[in-house]
Amino acid sequence: MFMKTRNTILILTLLSVLFAGCGNYNKILKSTDYEFKYKKAIEYYEDGEYVRSGTLLQELVNIYRGTSRADQIYYYYAKSMIGQKDYLMAGHYFKTLIKEFPTSEYVEEAQFMVGYCAYLLSPKPRLDQSVTQEAIDALQLYINLYPFSDRVDEANRLIDELQNKLVYKSYLNAKLYYDFGNYKAAVVALTNSLKDYPDSQYREELMYMLLKSKYLLAINSVQDKQEERLSNALDEYFTFVDEFPESEYKKEVDKFYETTAEMLNYKEQSNTN
Repeated sequence: MFMKTRNTILILTLLSVLFAGCGNYNKILKSTDYEFKYKKAIEYYEDGEYVRSGTLLQELVNIYRGTSRADQIYYYYAKSMIGQKDYLMAGHYFKTLIKEFPTSEYVEEAQFMVGYCAYLLSPKPRLDQSVTQEAIDALQLYINLYPFSDRVDEANRLIDELQNKLVYKSYLNAKLYYDFGNYKAAVVALTNSLKDYPDSQYREELMYMLLKSKYLLAINSVQDKQEERLSNALDEYFTFVDEFPESEYKKEVDKFYETTAEMLNYKEQSNTN
């Protein structure tokens, strides 16, 4: 009985504190004392209450526009948006801060945060990667503007991670044509992927798929196009084995070579006759 009564008292106490807190917050919302509102907004932010902080700061953005405190309002409002995981809005306000207050003490951090917000918005590799490229560009701009900043190492790490995502996206796009047996499109996509990312971790597999695509495209071609495509496949074979002489695909690509060489020799003999 004593424990039950004690628990009831504890719950009632917590509820009373909660309702008191809500009551105080509502009073702050209705207040016209903007300095007080600003002070409470910062307190809420520092306590991790980002929704309450953001709500107050959203009003203060317009109230303090044109004053010496405006950049600070923008800064904390953007930070509170990050706390709420609204990275799109946070990025927007960091960009606005940079544009409207170029001499602000918060500009350097804001420049980094523009890139970081885009990084957080970067989608999975299978989706469109335009935001990923925006993040890379913003972070690279930060490095160019502040090469001696303590955040440069972090910016480089994020860029590497984002670049790897672009490489994987390129690999997936090229492989898709290959998997569907559209070898003509696969040759174009695989060639572009290797050109755009020559140091790709998928280079061996991409080059193998390119060789096989050229080979299958050649042997299934109409007669007028076959000889040229067989020659292209043969050139691709020599390129592949020169770069990857110990490849796991070596036995398979050697068979491509034998078939291709045989067909070309047959054609040469036919043309001679």
